[in-house]
Amino acid sequence: MKTITSSKPAEEVMGYLEKCRGVYIIGCGTCATMCHTGGKSEVLGMKEKLEGNGKKVTGWMIIPTACDELTKYALEEEAGRIKEADCVLAMTCAIGVQMIALHLKDKKPVYPALNTMFIGMEDSPGHFTEVCLQCGSCVLGRTAAICPLVRCSKSLLNGPCGGSSGGKCEISEDVPCAWQLIYDRLSEMGRLDEMKEIEPCKDWSVSVTGGPRKIDAEAECTTTS
Repeated sequence: MKTITSSKPAEEVMGYLEKCRGVYIIGCGTCATMCHTGGKSEVLGMKEKLEGNGKKVTGWMIIPTACDELTKYALEEEAGRIKEADCVLAMTCAIGVQMIALHLKDKKPVYPALNTMFIGMEDSPGHFTEVCLQCGSCVLGRTAAICPLVRCSKSLLNGPCGGSSGGKCEISEDVPCAWQLIYDRLSEMGRLDEMKEIEPCKDWSVSVTGGPRKIDAEAECTTTS
């Protein structure tokens, strides 16, 4: 599973950095490297671009996994060069941006150079497909481990629409019908009778509404064990 990112337009990035003379650049050695949006070559390319626009790049680094607690120690090691900068440009996912801002001792602006698109699975080298919406109410148990919310263009929960044809979605012949995939996999397992069960209206209150979701992992494990 990888967090999929894309590069922001150059104008947007330069707009963030308009008031910054010195910039420190941080990339990520995991997801952003795999997406070719924040690995070593992309960070060096950004360094060259910023210097060409009159910015001083005080330093750069690739944090192995920018979204975890090791970010704190990486920032401490580069504290001197970061202190010389007016801001930090993060070529990481949104979690990495927030982790950097959380552990940055010098309270400087941390600007994102990337857009975080989705959580994806690599189905062929360098090609990722969105597989999870993080909806908070998983239905994979009855859909043969294929999420209809992200794989179906209409996010249908109870079977295909009338537009699918030949196992393909009506939006494109290159897009498989999610419910055809679900049907085929259930059929292989002898579970087609489960398609008769109707999934009730989804409870979106456990999704991304109402503020940030929080969970006590220890309490949750105790409850479900």
